[in-house]
Amino acid sequence: MNLSGLLALVHATPEFQALLTRLDAAPVVTEALETLDAARPYTLAALQQFWANATAPARPLVVVTVTARTERAKQLWMDLTAWSAAPEHIYFFAEPDPLLYERMSWSVETVTLRLAALAALSAPSATAAPLIVTTMRALMLRTASRADFQQQVFALARGESVSLTKLLRAWSELGYEAAAVVDAPGLFSRRGGIVDLWLPSRANPVRIEFVGDEIETLREFDPTTQRSGRVIDSLLITPASEAGIERAPQAAVRAAQLDFSNLHPVAANTFRQDLDALARQQRFRGIEFYLPYFGETASLLDYLPDNALLVADDWQELQAMTEQFEQQAEQVRADLEGRGELPRGFAKPYFTWQELRDKALRLSRLLFDYRGVAEAAALPFAPGERFGGQVKRVVDEMMRAREQGARVIAVTRQAERLADLLRERDFFVKPKTEITHAPDAGHIVLAQGALTEGFTLRTAPRSDADSAPPAAALVLLTDAEIFGWARPKPRRLTAQPAAAQAPEAFFADLSKGDYVVHIDHGIGIFRGLEKLELGGPDTEYLRIEYAHEDKLYVPVHQLDRLSRYPGGHKPTLHRLGTAEWAHVKERTKKAVAEIAQELLELYATREIVTGYAYSQDTQWQSELEASFPYVETPDQLMVIDAVKRDMQQKRPMDRLVVGDVGYGKTEVALRAAFKAVMDGKQVAILVPTTVLAQQHFNTFRERLAPFPVTVEMLSR
Repeated sequence: MNLSGLLALVHATPEFQALLTRLDAAPVVTEALETLDAARPYTLAALQQFWANATAPARPLVVVTVTARTERAKQLWMDLTAWSAAPEHIYFFAEPDPLLYERMSWSVETVTLRLAALAALSAPSATAAPLIVTTMRALMLRTASRADFQQQVFALARGESVSLTKLLRAWSELGYEAAAVVDAPGLFSRRGGIVDLWLPSRANPVRIEFVGDEIETLREFDPTTQRSGRVIDSLLITPASEAGIERAPQAAVRAAQLDFSNLHPVAANTFRQDLDALARQQRFRGIEFYLPYFGETASLLDYLPDNALLVADDWQELQAMTEQFEQQAEQVRADLEGRGELPRGFAKPYFTWQELRDKALRLSRLLFDYRGVAEAAALPFAPGERFGGQVKRVVDEMMRAREQGARVIAVTRQAERLADLLRERDFFVKPKTEITHAPDAGHIVLAQGALTEGFTLRTAPRSDADSAPPAAALVLLTDAEIFGWARPKPRRLTAQPAAAQAPEAFFADLSKGDYVVHIDHGIGIFRGLEKLELGGPDTEYLRIEYAHEDKLYVPVHQLDRLSRYPGGHKPTLHRLGTAEWAHVKERTKKAVAEIAQELLELYATREIVTGYAYSQDTQWQSELEASFPYVETPDQLMVIDAVKRDMQQKRPMDRLVVGDVGYGKTEVALRAAFKAVMDGKQVAILVPTTVLAQQHFNTFRERLAPFPVTVEMLSR
């Protein structure tokens, strides 16, 4: 989806032009700006487009937007790709999943996204300003210095002459590995004059065909089918990892100076293997953990040119989140050292808030939601009206706004449905996937796609004496306005650091005297926490008492081996060092196997019974699901899809959906019930209490109000 044609509308507003003037007033400026959340991706894309077309040498070469939370960053990134006139220059500098100080490998997707952003900063485009979205935690992490990274970046182009042997050697030095088939990032292969390479910074591998030493063609290809894709003119070669493999031996020497005496045997062996691989310049999953030992390190901020623009989604929240991450990191470090999983004195893998603040202050800054000034400038955006699934009222409002001269744009997954309703009003419009030019005033455009939220862009009053409110130049509607309500937002962080969490918080539901079950030793009684010194630092243990006053001390980091006794009666305690618990587990396994056999026979019988196969989802089904006012969880989406697949098969459905209170089970039932009704069936919802019956009745009636469905309640 491409909506870049609408950017010209905000370019024409006096407020946007004044913003550009203020940002260009000095080499380094700080500008506070009040802008609607929903309009921020639109505003940033407009800035990117303006500076890409500008000829002034001082124009920002890079725009970096920083958020406090990953979800917000991903949301901005996705919306920006829809708004930008150059979506190929929108990058997401992702934060890795592991906690700071945790020795875990980064996902391939994270490595790919980060290297793509670093590569864009190492060789910025002359035609478009790279726009990078990132989080505060991603900025905190140390990465390779800009000089080291740039030294390893080079370009290949069609028609260029290069020694194939030297090229393959250079790729090996950058950390790429030779393979028979290139099926993952970081690999290359050679077959005569054809070489394949998969850069971690690219979505697909590239096939390079040589004639002698001359590069004849460069083209992407599908790693699954091996079919060739689009031809490219040039290819920017980047390292296979932020940890440059040529500096690995020095990193091994530095890391070998650590104090490993506190490590337990498994962790010590892992570190020895890692240091051996580093010494041999061998790349491995998780090599980024040792980045602090690869020489000079940097933050993403160190990659930015002096005329870059740093956009803060909320400066105060960024500070609060960074300080919270710092505190969390030191708690994790102390915990890992105490458990023997991290050497003492491991180098700090992150920059502090003060260090990052000093780096940021050398750049021009655009601060959204900045509460440090009495009155900030504002752009002429207003939130859109919410219709809660009343699509006929949506059409009425679209027609009214059109008659008043506004450009009405509806970006929705139900574009065809709205087109049908407009056709009933004798207004014919065909849904699009691209809006490359701003429509004329008084036009309605339907775009098939999705944005987070919509807004209204106001025009300036016709004169100072004009008391009428500003007219709408653009009314943007999305599924959030048409079918839903405001999606919940996380609470704003305060600057107060989070309180340290004691180990007791992990088992706060346990009290002294409660029965517990240890997976290896059976049923005992929890007698509380005790600190013991066993040849190392004091460690907290749970004391479990068994029959004959036997005692077992369980380290707090092995809590996963304990569970609360679920029975309702007083159990018999087991003895330590006997086979009693093993016999209980064996009898249980045998009983479970018998139940499993019965279930297999039952389900085999059900497989041959014919039931009713429901139809595929209707347009109204999609409309109902789009009106859900919250973001579905991955598990919720998986369950909904599984239930609907069951309904569309001829065998009877027999599925149990389990979830805690508030985890979205009602929405699963509502969608399944609506699907049945769409096939002309009736649905009964059985609940255990009158209160729950009333609650479900209210929910179903509210959600299904826009549809011709009757909802009634039968209760005492």
